[in-house]
Amino acid sequence: MSKVCQITGKKAITGNNVSHSKRRTKRKFNVNVSNRKFYWVEQGQWIRLTVSAAGLRNINRMGLDAALKKAAKEGHLTEIKTLAK
Repeated sequence: MSKVCQITGKKAITGNNVSHSKRRTKRKFNVNVSNRKFYWVEQGQWIRLTVSAAGLRNINRMGLDAALKKAAKEGHLTEIKTLAK
């Protein structure tokens, strides 16, 4: 699975490693993502999301339902994995 946050849409970007002699080689800046389970009160079920640290702060600030609606509107939310009870 690719390292893309389902809430913010953050993904890896490329840049350069710069040595002391200023030689540049390509490198990748990965996103701090983790798989988390959340209880979605409005639907009454557990869901699993891949979220970044910034996505977790958005969920804490806005609430899960509002964050999911915003992510779906912006096109970041591709699929929600629901967990059977």
